[in-house]
Amino acid sequence: MYSLERPVRGQSSSPKDRLGRKRRTVVSSLTEDEELTEILKSYSSNKVTTTKYSFLSFIPKNLFEQLHRCANIYFIFLAALNFVPVVNAFQPEISIIPILLVLAVTAVKDLWEDYRKHKSDKFINGLVCEIYSRKQQTYVDQRWQDVHVGDFVRLSCNEIIPADMLLLYSSDPHGVCYIETANLDGETNLKQRQLVRDLPRQVCENFHSRIECENPNNDLSRFRGFIKARVGLHNNNLLLRSCTIRNTETVIGIVVYAGHETKAMKNNNGPRYKRSKLERRLNVDVLWSVVLLVIMCLTAAIGHGLWLRNLKDASFLNPDTTSPALSGFYLFWTMIIVLQVLIPISLYVSIEIVKLCQIFFIQNDVDFYNEYMDSRIQCRALNITEDLGQIQYVFSDKTGTLTENKMVFRRCTIAGVEYPHEENARRLEVYKEDEAMGCSHTLKSRASAKSLSCKSLSCNRSSVSLHTLTGHSEGEESPSPTLPRHSAFSSPMEKDIVPDPFLVQKLNCLSSPLFLLRDASMELTYIVDFFMALAICNTVVVSSPNQPRHVVRNSLNLIKEGGRCLQGLHTVGKAASFTPSPSPTPTKLDEEDKMLHLNPGAWSGLENSNGAEGPPCEPGADELIYEAESPDEAALVHAARAYRCTLQGRSLERLLVELPGMGSLAVRLLHILPFDSTRKRMSVVVRHPLTNQVVVYTKGADSVIMDLAESPEGAEQSDGRQGHIREQTQKHLDNYAREGLRTLCIAKKVLEEEEYEIWLKRHAFAETSIENREELLLESAQRLETNLTLLGATGIVDRLQEEVPETIEALQRAGVKVWVLTGDKQETAINIACACKLLRSTDQLLTANCGSKEACKALLLELRAEVECGEAAEGTSGFTLVVDGRTLDFALQEDLKGDFLELSRRCRAVVCCRSTPLQKSHVVQLVRDQLRVMTLAIGDGANDVSMIQVADVGIGISGQEGMQAVMSSDFAISRFKHLRKLLLVHGHWCYTRLANMILYFFYKNVMYVNLLFWYQFFCGFSGSVMTNSWVLIFFNLLFTSAPPLLYGILDKDVSAETLIKLPELYKSGQNSKAYLPSTFWLTMLDALYQSLVCFFIPYFAHAGSDADMLSFGSPINASALLIILLHQVIESRTLTWLHVLVLVGSALFYFSFTLVFSVVCVTCSPPTNPLGVDKLQMSQPLFYGVCALTTVLALLPRYTYQQYSTQTTTVGGCSAGTRPRPRVKPGASSSTNAELPLALCSPDLRGYRRGLP
Repeated sequence: MYSLERPVRGQSSSPKDRLGRKRRTVVSSLTEDEELTEILKSYSSNKVTTTKYSFLSFIPKNLFEQLHRCANIYFIFLAALNFVPVVNAFQPEISIIPILLVLAVTAVKDLWEDYRKHKSDKFINGLVCEIYSRKQQTYVDQRWQDVHVGDFVRLSCNEIIPADMLLLYSSDPHGVCYIETANLDGETNLKQRQLVRDLPRQVCENFHSRIECENPNNDLSRFRGFIKARVGLHNNNLLLRSCTIRNTETVIGIVVYAGHETKAMKNNNGPRYKRSKLERRLNVDVLWSVVLLVIMCLTAAIGHGLWLRNLKDASFLNPDTTSPALSGFYLFWTMIIVLQVLIPISLYVSIEIVKLCQIFFIQNDVDFYNEYMDSRIQCRALNITEDLGQIQYVFSDKTGTLTENKMVFRRCTIAGVEYPHEENARRLEVYKEDEAMGCSHTLKSRASAKSLSCKSLSCNRSSVSLHTLTGHSEGEESPSPTLPRHSAFSSPMEKDIVPDPFLVQKLNCLSSPLFLLRDASMELTYIVDFFMALAICNTVVVSSPNQPRHVVRNSLNLIKEGGRCLQGLHTVGKAASFTPSPSPTPTKLDEEDKMLHLNPGAWSGLENSNGAEGPPCEPGADELIYEAESPDEAALVHAARAYRCTLQGRSLERLLVELPGMGSLAVRLLHILPFDSTRKRMSVVVRHPLTNQVVVYTKGADSVIMDLAESPEGAEQSDGRQGHIREQTQKHLDNYAREGLRTLCIAKKVLEEEEYEIWLKRHAFAETSIENREELLLESAQRLETNLTLLGATGIVDRLQEEVPETIEALQRAGVKVWVLTGDKQETAINIACACKLLRSTDQLLTANCGSKEACKALLLELRAEVECGEAAEGTSGFTLVVDGRTLDFALQEDLKGDFLELSRRCRAVVCCRSTPLQKSHVVQLVRDQLRVMTLAIGDGANDVSMIQVADVGIGISGQEGMQAVMSSDFAISRFKHLRKLLLVHGHWCYTRLANMILYFFYKNVMYVNLLFWYQFFCGFSGSVMTNSWVLIFFNLLFTSAPPLLYGILDKDVSAETLIKLPELYKSGQNSKAYLPSTFWLTMLDALYQSLVCFFIPYFAHAGSDADMLSFGSPINASALLIILLHQVIESRTLTWLHVLVLVGSALFYFSFTLVFSVVCVTCSPPTNPLGVDKLQMSQPLFYGVCALTTVLALLPRYTYQQYSTQTTTVGGCSAGTRPRPRVKPGASSSTNAELPLALCSPDLRGYRRGLP
C-alpha cells in the first residue's frame, strides 16, 4: 500500500520503482538517440490485422486448426489405414473423398469469413490522419497503418483517434478536449480529457521528455505513467483509439500504444464460443456410437477367425499361411473402415451450417427490430442457439432492463417539505398515452445529426461511424447541416418538466422583501442550495449545436447583479452557504472571466442569460445541450433548469450557473469527487461566488447520505432542525420507494479555510501519486464527505418498458423462474416487482433482512418451514422472496448457501435488492452449479457484465448505459420484451430442430451400417459389401445429406403464434424431451428394426436365385434410401415445396447416378464389375415390388407411433408425456389452437392487481 509516510533511507521510492518493472518507454519519434529509436521500433505498428490467414499460410494453418477436432483425426486415420493392403476394404483413393469434402467445406467457410475481415482491415488501415514529418517540418497526411509509437498526431473536430495518444495540446484555452466514446463503449455523451498536469505549454514538436507508462492492457478506465519522474499520467490524459474528437478545434498527442496494443483492440475479442448443453449430450452419444462400432467390429473379427478355423482345404481360398487369429485381427481394422459411417463424419459440419442458418433467421426477424434505436438483435455467440430453448432460470437487472432507464424528475422534498408536482405527473401520463397510440420518434433523425457538434468548424474530414469501423459500407446518408447533434438522455419527456407552483412561489421570494423573515430565509437558503446542488453536482458537459465559440459577457457584472438580489439575506450559520458572511469578499476574477472566447464545452449559449423573470425555456436557453454520463444526472440538471437554476457553461476550473433573481454566477470549481460503486455518491467542491466559502455539494444513495448527514458537534442550534429534516425526509423517501421511484439525497458541507487546506494537501498528494492512486483518492473523498447537512431528496420515475409484465408472465407460464437482481432499495424493488407481475396479488411475500449471520441462518430456516407448510396447505398460489444486500452476503457463505438455495428453489420468484455486481455474479453461479440448471442473465450496464459472463446464456440490452453489457454478452437485444419471442419461439425451434436433426443423423447412419453388418453373416465375415464402393461412400455423403440440413433449418413443430399463446410448450425443451437418453436408444432400436426389414425381405425374395452380390445389394440400397427419406417425411412437422424438391431431388440423384454408373463404368470399382447391374435390376418388376414392400413394412411402426402420439395430443391437450405434433406450413396461421385448447393448457387466469394486498 502506498502510504503518506516518508521512505526509509536507502529504500528506493522513485516512480519507476513504484510503477514496477513491467513498463514501456515512449519518446518522440524525432529523437536522435539510436537506442531509443530501436526501442520505438520494437513496439507494434498501427496496422491492424484481424484475419487468421495469409495467402501462403491458409492451407497449412487451416488444416492444422481442423485437426484439433478428434472426429477429423479419426477419419484421416481411417483414410490412411485403407492404404494398407492387408486391411484395405476398397479403393484407397475413394476412402479419402469424405474427409476431403468435409475439410474443404469447412475451409471454404473459414476463407469467406477471413476475406470479410480482410476487407474491413484494409478500409480501417487506409483511413487518413495528420502526422508530423521530420523531413517536411510540418504535419502531413498519412494512413493509419503508418502511425507508430512516438509519432505526433494532429486531429480536428469530428475526426476519429487512430491510436492511443497522450494529450499534449488542445485549442481549448483551459487545456480540455472533449471526446465521444460511442465507437468504443456505445456511450454518446461527451467526456472530458485534459492536458498533462504541470506540463509546460510548448510546441509539441519540441517535446523531448521521456514517458514511462504501463504495458498495454485492456482496462479502459485505467492508465498509469509519469514524465521525467515527477509528472504523473492518468486516464484523463489519454485519448483512446476509435473515440471521436468533439467540440474541440484541434488537438495534438503523442502515440503511446498503436495497433493491436491499443486498449480498443485489446478489448476486441470477437464472437464468444461456448459449448451448449446439447453438444455435451451429443459427445456422449458419439462415444456410444464408438462403443457400438467396436462391438460390431469385434463380432466380425471373431466370426471371421472362427469361420476360417472351421474351413479345411477350401478350393475357393487362395493359399495363405496367415493364422485365423491374425486374419481376425486384420479383419477388425477392415471392418472399422467398412463401418466408419457409423460415426457421423458430416454431422459436425451440418450442425455448424444449421446454427449459422438459425442465427440468420434470428437476426432477420423483424419483430426484433427497434425502429427508435435503429437496431436489431445481435448474435455474438455462434454455437449456443439451442440453449435458448432450455432456459430454466432468468436473472434480470431492473434499471434499464425492466425499465426504460429514462430518468424523469417526478417530485422532491426540500428541508422536510414535500412538493408533489401534480402537473408533472399528469404530463408523464400524457406521454405514456401518446406512446401507447404509436406517437414515437425514429432514430434516423437522431442518428443522422450525430456528428455535428462542431458544424461551423471547417472539419476537413467527416466523422466515421461505428459501422464504418466494423467494416460496413460507407453508403450512408450524410447528416443534414441544419440538425443539432443528439445528446444522450435529452428526450422531450426527460427535459420538459412542469415545476411545482408552491416551490416556484417560494423561489420568487428572492426578488421580494418577504424573504427577510428569519424562518423564511432559512427555508429559502435550503431551496437555493438544493437547486444549486442539482445544477452543479455532476459532470455534465454543456455544449451548443450552432456555435463552436461564444463571447461571454463580463462575469463580474453578473455577480454584481446577483449580489443586489441577496443584500437582505440574513446570516443563519454555516448551514446556509448562500448567506453572505459578515464582511463579504467578492470572488476575485481572472482577466479571462471578463471576455472569454471559449469553445461550447467551456461556456455556451449565454447571450441572453439574464433570465430573472423569463420562463425556464427561453430561446437562448434552448440552445444548450447537456451531455450527461448517466440518466440520473441529466434528469436532475433538467429539473434545476425547469426552476431557472440553469447550468449554462462549464470549463475545467469554473461553472456558470443562472439562478432566479440573480442572473448568471461564475462558480469556481475546485474539485470533482466522481461517483463510484463503493461510496455510492459523488461530490463537487466549489468556492461560492458570493460568500467566498468553500462548499461541498454531495448527492448519492439515500442509505449512504442519511448515515453521513450528521451535524457536527457543538451545532446544537441546527441539530434540532436537521433532526426534523432527516425524519421528514425519511418518511418521504419511504413513500417515494413505495411508488417505485428512484431516490437520491442531496446534502452539503461548508468548510473552514484551515480545514480545507489540510484536506487539500492530502488530496493533492493522492492526485499526483502514481501507485495506489485510486485507493488514495477513495480515502480522500471519504475523509471529506462527513458531517453533511441534509438539504432534501429527489424522486425520479423510471417507467417500465412496454410489455414487460406480459413477458414475465409468459416466462413464468413456460416454467422459467425469474429473479430480479437490483441495486435499488427494497421498497422500490417490491413496487417494480408488483408492476411487472413478478409479484402477484395472490402471492405470499417473504422478506429477509438480517444484521448478523446467526440471525440470517435462523430466518432462512424459519422461512423454509413456512414455505413447506404453505405447500402442504391447499389454495396457496406461491411465495416470493425478497432479500437485501447484507442478508445476501450472509446467505452466499459456504455454510448458509444450501439453506438459501433450498428456500429460493421453492419460491416462484426472488428479488435481491441492494445487491452489488459481485453479488449478482455469485448468485447466478451458485444457482447454476448447485441446482445444475440452465441459466440466463440479462442486463444493460457495466454492473451487469459479471453475471452476464457467468450465466450459461448472457444477454445484453443496448440501452442508455453504453455497450459494456452488449460486448460481454452472447446475444444483444434492444428491449426486454424481445426475450419472450427469443426464448419461447426461436429458442424452442432451435432446440427441437437441432435435436431432431442429430437424432435423424444417428438413425440413418446406424440403419445403413447395420445393412453392411448383416451381410457379414453370409460372407464369412470377410469384410465384403453387397454394393460398389462409390455408392457406399456417397450414400451418406451426398444422397442423404441435404434432407437432414433442411430438416434442421426449416422444420417447425409448432407455429410462432401458438408458441406465444401457449408458453407451456416451452417446457419440453427444459426437460430435454426431444433428446433424452431414452429417445436416443429408441431411435437406435428403430434403426435396427428397419435395417432387419430392409435386408431380409430382399434376401428372402432372392433366395434360391442366381443373383450375384451386386444384384442382391441393388434393391437393398434403393429400399434403404426410400426408407430414410420417407422416415423424415413422417418425422417432419413442416412440408413445403422446398422439402418436396430436396427429397425428390435426392431420390432422383441416387437413381440417376447408379444408372449412369452401371452403364459407363467398367473398371471403376475393382475387383467387382457393376456394369449393367442396376440397369438390369431396375428393368424388372421384382425390384419395385421388393422396394415397395420393404419400405412399407419398415416404416409402419414409426407411422403408427406418430399417429398415436398425434391422437393422444389432440385429446389430452398439454398432458404430461406428450408433445403436440401439428403439421404447420411456414408463414401460415396456426391451426394448432383447435388441437391444443387454451382452456386445457393455460393455468387459472385470475385478475392481477398492482402492489401488495
